[in-house]
Amino acid sequence: MKRLFGIFLVLIISLGTLKAQDFQCSVSLNTTQISSSGNQQRFNELRQKLYTFVHDRKWCQYNLKQNERIECSMTLNLTKASGDEYEGTMNLVLQRPVYKASYKTTLMTFQDKKIKFRYADGDPLEYDENATLSELTSIIAYYLNLFIGVELDSFSPNGGAAYFSKCQNTANLNAKDVGWSVAESGQNNRYWIAENFNNSTYSKLHDFYYQYHRLGLDVMYETPDAGRAVILESLKLLQQVNAQKSNLAAVRIILNTKKDEIINIFKEGMPSEKTQVINIMKQIDPTNSSSYDAINSASNSSSRP
Repeated sequence: MKRLFGIFLVLIISLGTLKAQDFQCSVSLNTTQISSSGNQQRFNELRQKLYTFVHDRKWCQYNLKQNERIECSMTLNLTKASGDEYEGTMNLVLQRPVYKASYKTTLMTFQDKKIKFRYADGDPLEYDENATLSELTSIIAYYLNLFIGVELDSFSPNGGAAYFSKCQNTANLNAKDVGWSVAESGQNNRYWIAENFNNSTYSKLHDFYYQYHRLGLDVMYETPDAGRAVILESLKLLQQVNAQKSNLAAVRIILNTKKDEIINIFKEGMPSEKTQVINIMKQIDPTNSSSYDAINSASNSSSRP
């Protein structure tokens, strides 16, 4: 009887953990630049703890079904080690499926170049959204909440507001640390990304995510012309945000993420659409200005959303 009860208890715990999963997330730890035979056990342990930290917690207020879990990847690249102190970068990718299509659109791709944390053998990965218990868990939680915010914005108007607020709270708690400080040059760190998404002046960022994805990409399978027209209007929203303040961190992330997709979408557009998109994108993304000339080239159906 005790054995049956034990099995039953394990089953309940397993089902509870399974229910709590909000992410379908690839979590990788790259230590090739600092690895030695003496610390592989530590890195293996950290890798497993990171995976558990992401997948065994309840992050989203909604009970997501298995096919609704948020698809993303996190790759932590450690480049410098000094005792228990580590520095490196983190590559982040967020995707979601497009309605009725086999295509998955990338919502966000970004490299955080200012990762710094302490980790010793056996350290638990503890987290409290109202306190800083660990530099590493603060960073991971920040990006998971950012992922949820962007994902929900892409499905409903301003749907991610609560999660962007969580990002801002985490940034405020860590405001004196590397990668978080308001005073760091470039306005491109975690603080400024959160600030952009929470600043009502730039509210059209949220409108962009909803219009581009839910009203644009998600209807292109059935009505490509209508979907493309909405995407064009969403790009005008980005243009308006850029006119308010150029070179925002959030806009740079969007442009780096969406450049190739925008080009492929409008290769199949009407001449008037192509002209408008090229002019808009060259204005808000001057660094990649010449890339948008490809919109006037022959379409490539294999890469079509």
